[in-house]
Amino acid sequence: MGWLKTTKLGGTHVTLEPLQHDHVAALCEAVRDGEAWRLWVADVPSPQRMKGYVETALAASDQRAFVVRENDSNGSIVGTTRFYGVDTDNRRALIGFTWYAARVRRTAVNSEAKYLLLSYLFDDNNAIAVEFRTHSLNTASRHAIERLGAKQDGLLRSHRIRADGTLRDTAVYSIIAAEWPAIHANLQARLAAYD
Repeated sequence: MGWLKTTKLGGTHVTLEPLQHDHVAALCEAVRDGEAWRLWVADVPSPQRMKGYVETALAASDQRAFVVRENDSNGSIVGTTRFYGVDTDNRRALIGFTWYAARVRRTAVNSEAKYLLLSYLFDDNNAIAVEFRTHSLNTASRHAIERLGAKQDGLLRSHRIRADGTLRDTAVYSIIAAEWPAIHANLQARLAAYD
């Protein structure tokens, strides 16, 4: 599979486990909490689309997908995230396809999941850069990316045709290796505030 193996990444609040076919039912339960698939600025699968969503992720050679398991509950799966557009030659990847059950939004879950992914990229795999992309009108997602410390690179106008046929303008952000030490320290401080 080349650079960036799919491996379990564990933290205090969450564990990221490699996505598997048998996670479909738990992901359906998680997505029902908040019904994020109804948000027109997000591309979150409905329970009816979850099996295909998982199969597509597992079939893609340039993706490393994870479920996000909460450590302090009964170990329930509360969402998913992944590396995609993995570019082995240039040691770059995108982080995305991230969504969570409503009950864990604005908790330590996303901060620690991003911390684990970024640490794995930069500390364990010597990444040069990571990229984030989101709908230009998805202000919640854009603010979350900016709170990480990512810098906006630009806007890709009429970038994608969405499932409903509308065109999406995509906001593009990145973190480069030289920025990682400061972002690492910031994320550690944010996570410490949850403890």
